[in-house]
Amino acid sequence: MSALRPPGGRSIDVACIGNAIVDVLAHTEDSFLDRHGMVKGSMQLIDTEAATRIYADMPPAVEISGGSAGNTAAGVAAFGASAAFVGKVADDTLGAVFGHDIRAAGVEFTTRPATGEGSERGTARCLILVSPDAQRTMNTYLGVAAQLEPDDVEVELVARSSVVYCEGYLWDEPVAKAALRKAMDAAHDLGTPVSFTLSDGFCVDRHRAEFLDLVEHRVDILFANEDEICSLYEVDDFEDAAKRVQGHCAIACLTRSEKGSVILTADGERLDVAAAPTDVVDTTGAGDLYAAGFLAGWSRGEDLATAGRMAAVAAAEVISHIGARPQRDLAELMEA
Repeated sequence: MSALRPPGGRSIDVACIGNAIVDVLAHTEDSFLDRHGMVKGSMQLIDTEAATRIYADMPPAVEISGGSAGNTAAGVAAFGASAAFVGKVADDTLGAVFGHDIRAAGVEFTTRPATGEGSERGTARCLILVSPDAQRTMNTYLGVAAQLEPDDVEVELVARSSVVYCEGYLWDEPVAKAALRKAMDAAHDLGTPVSFTLSDGFCVDRHRAEFLDLVEHRVDILFANEDEICSLYEVDDFEDAAKRVQGHCAIACLTRSEKGSVILTADGERLDVAAAPTDVVDTTGAGDLYAAGFLAGWSRGEDLATAGRMAAVAAAEVISHIGARPQRDLAELMEA
């Protein structure tokens, strides 16, 4: 059993910090990806022109509030745990949609909308193309999401939380990175554990040195998929990467799609968690909901094996349908 335990007496189980994004999802053939020069399964940042061009070429789509950390917060709430989300939206239609959806999911969301210079960029959106093999390729227009700033991170929220979950995607913007650093510093001072997701292999490539330093010195619980952890340590073999990360943070949760996941602790423990059976429709949000399940369990004192099973159940539920937010009561699924 890992020595890391959640602090007691906190009113929020998990506080999530990330990009506030509305997802626009559509099923496409691989030829669509080729036509637009996309790498299947990746996430790329796009500008206004590219967002307009891709959207105009997309088949009929579904709009659902998303964003990696927002999805995690919604998943935590779907387990009956308490969650808060910090992220920036504009005072526009999509911003209202995002705020309504996340609050309706039972998540505390009080971040003020963007105003002033740059707010005309609007609420962020992610154009997600789901291939026939259920792989998702994401094209993200960040809009005002990248304007999250240190003043948006309330130390009082960090003090009320059993764990803070930080989204690696925010590292792409200097002001948002400063907001995450403020949250991490406050968490350190308040005895609040910090969890962090590497988010994307290309994100790791852009920030490898800083991410390695975070894992070594600032992160207590790390989330990464197989590609991301291999990219972090610049190796091709998963087991090699797993050996390298073990001991650098208290807990490392490494997901491997249909192979399940591996949970490692700094004191040498390893748990192999089987994937929960499901019919795969859309893999969007699988990692986000895995983190939700694990943190919902861990923050409430569950052992690592139980938290890992909760993570697997949550990931299986979200890939069984279109959209990255759970559509069923995850606590009931876990009971079943």
